[in-house]
Amino acid sequence: MINSNFADVSDLKILGILMTPQQEEAAEVLISAACAKLRLICKKYGKNPDEMQADEDMAIVMKNTVIQAVYRALSSISDSAPSVSQASQSALGYSVSMTYLNAGQSVYFMRNELKDLGLMRQTYGGLEVYSDEAAD
Repeated sequence: MINSNFADVSDLKILGILMTPQQEEAAEVLISAACAKLRLICKKYGKNPDEMQADEDMAIVMKNTVIQAVYRALSSISDSAPSVSQASQSALGYSVSMTYLNAGQSVYFMRNELKDLGLMRQTYGGLEVYSDEAAD
């Protein structure tokens, strides 16, 4: 194994993410979870994460992917308002409806991040639903 974690708490600090001591502890746990999750996803797609990390550019992309996932999870558990993915408001009877980006406070990777790592590829295909051929 080249490196057990693709990123660490100091990487978050370098990017200017301010954290309380409690958030730093949470970040350590979240980084470990994100790295484990990314390793499992890599293996699911038939890739060796250690070989991928051997390439310097890929190691940077893997680090960034983990940092972004951890930042999303940290921002959802912070004291400030969590990220909202959708919001609507009404007038007279005043009504507000919001959908939070990461309401479950979990670590997740976005599709474009996994595509950047070469894990998800666009696929195409078709299935003939109505066919004259009898099933074998």
